[in-house]
Amino acid sequence: MSFIADKQTLEDLNLLGKYKPHSVYGLFNAKVHTTGGERLLEEMFKQPLSDDEEINRRSKTFQYFEHKELTFPFVKDQLDLMEDYLAGGSGGNPLSALSGVLHKKIWSDLFRDEAYGILYAGLLMATGVLITLADVLDKLDEESPYSSQILPLKVILDDRRLVALRAERGGMPLPLRKIAGYDHLLRHVLREEMEQIMRGIYQLDVHIAVGHVARDRGFSYAWALPAKIHTLSAVAVSHPGIYGAVENPVSLTRNSNMLFLTGANMAGKSTFMKSFGIAVYLAHMGFPVAAKEMVFSVRDGIYSSINVPDNLSLGYSHFYAEVLRVKTVAQEVSKGKNLVVIFDELFKGTNVKDAYDATLAVTAAFAEYRNCFFIISTHIVEVGEVLRRTNDNLQFAYLPTVMQGTIPRYTYKMEEGITTDRHGMLIIENEGILEIIQS
Repeated sequence: MSFIADKQTLEDLNLLGKYKPHSVYGLFNAKVHTTGGERLLEEMFKQPLSDDEEINRRSKTFQYFEHKELTFPFVKDQLDLMEDYLAGGSGGNPLSALSGVLHKKIWSDLFRDEAYGILYAGLLMATGVLITLADVLDKLDEESPYSSQILPLKVILDDRRLVALRAERGGMPLPLRKIAGYDHLLRHVLREEMEQIMRGIYQLDVHIAVGHVARDRGFSYAWALPAKIHTLSAVAVSHPGIYGAVENPVSLTRNSNMLFLTGANMAGKSTFMKSFGIAVYLAHMGFPVAAKEMVFSVRDGIYSSINVPDNLSLGYSHFYAEVLRVKTVAQEVSKGKNLVVIFDELFKGTNVKDAYDATLAVTAAFAEYRNCFFIISTHIVEVGEVLRRTNDNLQFAYLPTVMQGTIPRYTYKMEEGITTDRHGMLIIENEGILEIIQS
């Protein structure tokens, strides 16, 4: 079973999307060079891991490539041409392959047909790729976290026929019989092996790219523990998409599994919660995270409610959409799953009295599920005062506002406790809205 994150959560955390501005996928994909690498990276993003040993193996591999500081030696057009060449196929036996190549050569000479030139260019490109790949693999240690991927590729490259092909590189052009023989070898006899070679190159692309991002951004690698330990601790978590982002700690255990977060508008609550959610998701992928250190017990999934949209086509108001979202999460939590749950401003679409009652009731009910980890934010600070008296497994933190005269400033650094900051009216007055209306 893989780690769960539904569509709403993926949207809230802006995890996927090649063309979505500032997506987490885009942060890593910017360093990927090949179309096949992009596909592999997307698969990894869509299928986080749920086994602690598998997560740690992948993390160690990325860390290995980060320290090797390799440069990806291929260019996209080169590999695209090789893919097209390999996809073309060859004759079913050496004789038919020779006949096909001879036919293409005659048509090329008589009618300037391009088929022979394309075949020959593809063979040259494939030969060059195999030579380069052999050089790259020689730079990687056989006793490394990547050794299980290296050895099968080396076995293929050590095939005496491919060794002979690589040795021909300096002696091009080749006679037709050899061209036909090597073409038949690559596109028919070793077709599956060539597909494995291409997959290996795309894996190299992704591993080099992820290591580059980790090195460039100063990310670290989270350490995964079995689910039964029920712990999540991170030092200096920040948003991976923001250079110089303010860092905050998080520590959750079975006996202290809910963080109740308060703070004024613009104090940074949503950004912190997104930063935390992204770190949890990337950690389950085995990817580097925007934190100095992170240790976590493997979870079954993550659910968030940060930017819940209304649904006018179904007649849903914003408040009803919020209610349905909480219901969805409640159903999953009640199944006994070990989940991470993030709620930003519960029930902000209704009146203050209902929002107070609902936030208190729902938060208290969720707090009973100590196998899950929760971060819940609200403006209704009175809820926190009640929960502090009735529940012993909650942490209380706030993001402060510092007033400089009549101008609010935000530190974005969490502090312990419950805030009493109320600056909404002051911000309205600073913008001169009342004067505009009255004039």
